[in-house]
Amino acid sequence: MLRRLFFAITSACALAACSPALNWRSVSIPEAGLTLSLPCKPEHATRPVDLGRGPVELAMTGCEADGATFVVSHLLLADPSQAGATLDVWRAAVRGRMQAEPPDGPHARFVPARALDLPQSVRMAARGRAPDGSAVAAEAVWFARLEGTQARLYHAVVYTREPHRTRGEAAAGTFFDALVLQP
Repeated sequence: MLRRLFFAITSACALAACSPALNWRSVSIPEAGLTLSLPCKPEHATRPVDLGRGPVELAMTGCEADGATFVVSHLLLADPSQAGATLDVWRAAVRGRMQAEPPDGPHARFVPARALDLPQSVRMAARGRAPDGSAVAAEAVWFARLEGTQARLYHAVVYTREPHRTRGEAAAGTFFDALVLQP
């Protein structure tokens, strides 16, 4: 009897440790004119990147929860006429970094309110490899908006290990639905 009780308590503790509840909270990124929801306390970073138009500062906000990594990145592009082409380059760079398999079909459109209606504003699912070689799945979106005489480009993504892909797809829906561009 004690052995069964011990096993039940140990199992419950292990399950609780492996599957913490997602604690969604509203996060504002004023410099990006964006409000979103994250299931954990966000961290912020910036780094220079070159997406074929010269170096720009890429700002990232993200966190890890329940076996998934949630990240929103944004950058300012001087020439708004290059927004669509730059979104394509950005998407190809992400797919290349994760050694993604070819897409199963066309990407779904993803154009939040106040975003530019570009053909390159899409939602994509991909499977590939993490830097350590393990399987990884991604649910990602790319979109842009005008900001004065420039364009701000956005990328939001949820990465999960392959066995957790379904859970990642569900969390990605919540994550992407909460992306709101401010007026």
